[in-house]
Amino acid sequence: MTQSIRRIVLASRPSGAPTPSNFRLEEAAMPDLPDGQVLLETIYLSLDPYMRGRMSDAKSYADPIAIDDVIVGATVSRIKQSRSEDWKKGDIVLAYSGWQTHALSDGKDLRRIDPAVAPISTGLGVLGMTGFSAYAGLHNIGRPKPGETVVVAAASGAVGSVVGQIARIQGSRAVGIAGGRAKCAFVKNELGFNAAVDHRAPDFARQLAEACADGIDVYFENVGGAVWNAVLPLLNNFARIPLCGMISHYNDGAADEQSTDRLPASMKVIQQKSITVRGFMNVEFIDQQPAFLKQAAAWIADGRLKYREDIVDGLELAPAAFIGLLEGRNFGKLIIRVSGDR
Repeated sequence: MTQSIRRIVLASRPSGAPTPSNFRLEEAAMPDLPDGQVLLETIYLSLDPYMRGRMSDAKSYADPIAIDDVIVGATVSRIKQSRSEDWKKGDIVLAYSGWQTHALSDGKDLRRIDPAVAPISTGLGVLGMTGFSAYAGLHNIGRPKPGETVVVAAASGAVGSVVGQIARIQGSRAVGIAGGRAKCAFVKNELGFNAAVDHRAPDFARQLAEACADGIDVYFENVGGAVWNAVLPLLNNFARIPLCGMISHYNDGAADEQSTDRLPASMKVIQQKSITVRGFMNVEFIDQQPAFLKQAAAWIADGRLKYREDIVDGLELAPAAFIGLLEGRNFGKLIIRVSGDR
């Protein structure tokens, strides 16, 4: 058995965009396994934009990662050893063990993954937190009706791709916003969105207006920034906006975070058009997760729900991959393969 754990810890807090110096790869002794616990071996590690917020010491919905602590993150893991009556060696589970090769768990936060349903990596994406975030935000806040126009930011990503596909399955018109021709082609041709618009195009706002000739009824917000500015004038009366993320602002400094230059204009439109803007965390709707997993698995099985994964091999590459994620360099759900899945 491996005698040490490899892990990546927070070496320093980023100021603006993270850099490699904010991370440190280190080794630690393999811990003894207490009664009632299991030893997890990480197979796949999820990289997600929310991790940038946890690297800051600013007040937020969750405690910040302490300096020298392991970076947080969801994992698909194999139970390497068990001294628990509830878990056996070889079980594949969804855990939250972070950026490391091994971890101990009392089993209370683990969820079994059935490899017969879909590839186990999907437990971090389309059948994981990102897929459920798409479902929860759209179902509870967006509430699209057949024939309405649903616009999705970061439409080729792990959350946005699921939002648009569910909207289409339920009879709405889905318009995706993505960065670059390849991602837009994937959104329209592979995922089946009605239209896809490149936010990098110099005439992006015009193209979006043409794609949304009848206005926007639901806007699923993942990005903010210039994308929000182009969406705002196209919102219909009584539009609904599930606010899932603002990735274009995650690396903002303190001065940027305090700026309200665009707020009055946004608020004026929101008030005049009776628009609902609702931020959410998927844990608010956790009681709906079993229904989501059952429905999403059925959609995957019949080909109506597709997904794309961007898998990078090697724990040591996680910092560079994460930096790229915040710059939009990934294509699909970003996952680090830490060890083999067999």
